[in-house]
Amino acid sequence: MSSKYVDRTALVQVVGCIYNSPQILDLTDKYIISENDFPDEMLKIIVGSIYKLHELGVQQMTLENINDFLANKPKSEAVYKKDKGEEWLLKASEVANHVTFDYYYNRMKKMSLLRAYDNYGIDVSWLYDPDNIFDSKLKQQQEDFLDNASLEDIAIKVDNKIDEIKMTYVREALDDAAQAGDGIEDLISRLEETPEIGVPLYGSLINTVTRGARLKKLYLRSAPTGVGKSRTMVADTCYIGCPQIYDENFGWIRTGAAQPTLYITTEQEVEEIQTMMLAFLSNVDEDHILNGRYEGDEKQRILQAAQILKKSPVYIEELPDFSLQDIEDIIKKGIRDHDVKYVMFDYVHSSIKILSEISQRAGGVKLREDNILFMLAIRLKDLCNQYGVFIMTSTQLNGDWKEAKIPDQNLLRGAKSIGDKIDWGGILLPVTTEDIESLEPILTSGVFEKPTLKLSVYKNRRGRYKSLYLWCKANLGTCRVNPMFATTYDYELIQIDNTKVIIDDNEPSAF
Repeated sequence: MSSKYVDRTALVQVVGCIYNSPQILDLTDKYIISENDFPDEMLKIIVGSIYKLHELGVQQMTLENINDFLANKPKSEAVYKKDKGEEWLLKASEVANHVTFDYYYNRMKKMSLLRAYDNYGIDVSWLYDPDNIFDSKLKQQQEDFLDNASLEDIAIKVDNKIDEIKMTYVREALDDAAQAGDGIEDLISRLEETPEIGVPLYGSLINTVTRGARLKKLYLRSAPTGVGKSRTMVADTCYIGCPQIYDENFGWIRTGAAQPTLYITTEQEVEEIQTMMLAFLSNVDEDHILNGRYEGDEKQRILQAAQILKKSPVYIEELPDFSLQDIEDIIKKGIRDHDVKYVMFDYVHSSIKILSEISQRAGGVKLREDNILFMLAIRLKDLCNQYGVFIMTSTQLNGDWKEAKIPDQNLLRGAKSIGDKIDWGGILLPVTTEDIESLEPILTSGVFEKPTLKLSVYKNRRGRYKSLYLWCKANLGTCRVNPMFATTYDYELIQIDNTKVIIDDNEPSAF
């Protein structure tokens, strides 16, 4: 599709400079040059040839180099010759001026962005119209804006215009507001019959705080490396998806949920997840499973756990490199094939594929990691609403977590703004010596055991409890992390009742 958003002078200057000095391609922290920047097939072929030759070690380009390279690519060579690529490239190399490279590079990238909008059917002529030949004053204003604006400035202008259009033409729908009392009696009755509470997560205290795993909600539990983010997610997966777990006091006990659950792993292989699941279900340390050496009745418990897992609606997908579309496709497949309602995504981070996908969508514009992770969080929340599923995910923490006085979303690695899109957020941290000293008045009572991990609850939309610590007894070998009591961030005890969620005819309730 042709577009008016092409600056031929900028293209000549950029390609000419790259041809004369292919080392520019090595400056990836400063310049990002993609095929989307070149609207003509011939230019794509020229730049692609220079890129490949430089990748092969060619430091000084010649027309002979390019001719020899294209000799083995008959289709590309035909286009190159038909469009007189050699003549074009020779002229470009002669007029190229490295002093003005930055200006023309930025000009090219801005045209790429405007062209991307144009190709998607978004009119941006109000912002910049190269075809305007009648209004010289407006043309100068637009040229001044384009010269001084960044790519982000342009994107913000377009976003604001789209929002303005929405407010203008969707006003009728917005004004058609419900009267505050409409359906209120039905709402009261529904909540009385079926309280707003989801299926149980592992730990009765965590269910009090979160109100269980609620459909259409996005939960985020973050942690430093090695503290237990994956293991707690495995525990919740099994507690939701399996009908039984082993209790050291009561033997095999019923969880009651057995809901179709999908576990998406981005770092670990299926077998690694399976051994953790066996450990959680059986309450047998994973080391015993990995070593194949058992004590007492552990072997029998493992075999029983294996049977439970085989019969349970729990599914595992490996996704080591992923795009936004991959995540959606995997979830849609789980819904279509297995009626999945609960999704565990371990974990939110910027993959090579997602970087490429978002860069292409942005016309080759390089985005910061925080922008990308924020877009990922937005998409996960959209998927919750679109498909009516519960999603639990996790992130790593940045390097400030050890010094932080208040463990909240500011510690999320890459994007603290992720915290704005979630319904519940917690950070799992190791217990320090200072923590134990501060808890001494509580622990001396003998009511509670000494905790080994703490969960900082910093976000709880529509929840009563937030800005607090849940102090946990943890055994990472069995993936069991169970909160025992809660305090404020100042270590003052908070009275929170345990909530046991029971499942009756697939409808959760609590007492």
